[in-house]
Amino acid sequence: MAVANEKVITTKEMRALDINAEYFGISRLQLMENAGRCVAEEVASRAGQRDIRIAAFCGLGGNGGDGFVAARHLICMGFKVNVILAGRASDIVNEEARKNWEALSSLHRLLNIIEVYDSSLIPDVKADIVIDALLGIGLERPPRPPISWLIRKINEMDSYRVAVDVPSGLNSETGEVLGEAVKAHLTVTFHKAKPGLLKAKEYVGELIVRSIGIPEEIETFAGPGDVLMVVKPRPPEAHKGDFGRLLVIGGSETFSGAPTLAALAALRAGVDLVYIAAPRETAYAISSISPDIITLKLEGDHLSTRNLSVIRSYMERATAIVLGPGLGLHKETQEAVKEIIEEAESKKIPILLDADGLKAFATFKHSLKTSAVLTPHVGEYAILTGEKLPSKPEERAEYIKRQAKQLNAVILLKSHVDIISDGTRVKFNFTGNPGMTVGGTGDVLSGIVGAFLAQGFDPFEAAVAGAFINGAAGDFVKSEKGYHMVASDLLEWIPKVMNDPMSHIKVKGA
Repeated sequence: MAVANEKVITTKEMRALDINAEYFGISRLQLMENAGRCVAEEVASRAGQRDIRIAAFCGLGGNGGDGFVAARHLICMGFKVNVILAGRASDIVNEEARKNWEALSSLHRLLNIIEVYDSSLIPDVKADIVIDALLGIGLERPPRPPISWLIRKINEMDSYRVAVDVPSGLNSETGEVLGEAVKAHLTVTFHKAKPGLLKAKEYVGELIVRSIGIPEEIETFAGPGDVLMVVKPRPPEAHKGDFGRLLVIGGSETFSGAPTLAALAALRAGVDLVYIAAPRETAYAISSISPDIITLKLEGDHLSTRNLSVIRSYMERATAIVLGPGLGLHKETQEAVKEIIEEAESKKIPILLDADGLKAFATFKHSLKTSAVLTPHVGEYAILTGEKLPSKPEERAEYIKRQAKQLNAVILLKSHVDIISDGTRVKFNFTGNPGMTVGGTGDVLSGIVGAFLAQGFDPFEAAVAGAFINGAAGDFVKSEKGYHMVASDLLEWIPKVMNDPMSHIKVKGA
């Protein structure tokens, strides 16, 4: 399939999709088998005669695994194949690549295998067609030996060059050549084109996109891959504040639990500091619940414009704001919400609106001028938009997509199937269970998403990951306690889901 008007998928999205496909039952071993077979078919269709010599240059990771599969299929078709491995076979750590290496190496009588871990071992191999399966998507720095040696060797060979997924040495996102890259005559990429392939045609050559068995529908499903997109690496030299400072504005004379749950969830999701701005008596109650939360004591028994000078001083420090949990609906509070949103817009601070914050926003709603996530349930959505949603998730998605575009925000509809849209993209989240109708689980969700906003992640990605984590945490609680859960039960499961999101497979459908 040629690529003239083909849609693209970013490197990050493709990595997430591979993981999500496995979560939904399509194993990475299957994907590798399909990818390698596609490459073999494209090579065979161009080779014609079976006496054509083929050399497959393979790395030690997943891209190399695709090359192992391609070599095996080409052998089965009757071609003569040499496999040049960039390193020692004992260093193949990718599980799927290892399995395919074992299958390939058992055919040692039918092919020649050369392990290159020293420059002196680079073979003077002759080939009519060369397969480049050294490096896959996501390369960010120049390749090191032996990869760099073999890239140079491939380019020096007078052969027809076929790149697997992306020419080695090319950044799949930007098209930048990192050091030296394979100059392919043909690139066989999978599922959809990667952006960099459309920017470096002199290295890509003819671009073919092949399906490897991932239905496009799975692109719209939230999964563990979306969680891994928002897990920020922590270098040893990290400092307090590097992972965000979240300001939660909520609480009133009646509600102290809602902002507390949001704050504790944010801390469990990895944010460094959480401030809660709440009325004085409520703030003291919150402080007694947890020493991990910094409270700002506001005058009066509810948020009002009199409190804005204190809140503004902390907005200067915050990298995101959660506005609404337990806030109350006093007229003065609604006026303060409007001014806080306008301040956040002027300072370009990402903001999440939930519960009473959403209801206040509904009275003066407009297209938002800063990154924003709105987290209504069905009733709050009706208040916000004046629309009654249909019952089917697929039909709801069109409504939500349209409203998200109008409000210039991400909408995360909380329901039995969560629906997330930024006005262009749509995702459905299937984690969660009826036990989560208990009060407070929405506040936990707000805290998780707020933490990701505070860490600088894209609002849509933050909302998708947050929905999956929140629901998965609830599913783990259900597996332990049935439906006899409270919202605070979810907190301890947030880091467990983030550390191993694929573990949710064990409780899925339980």
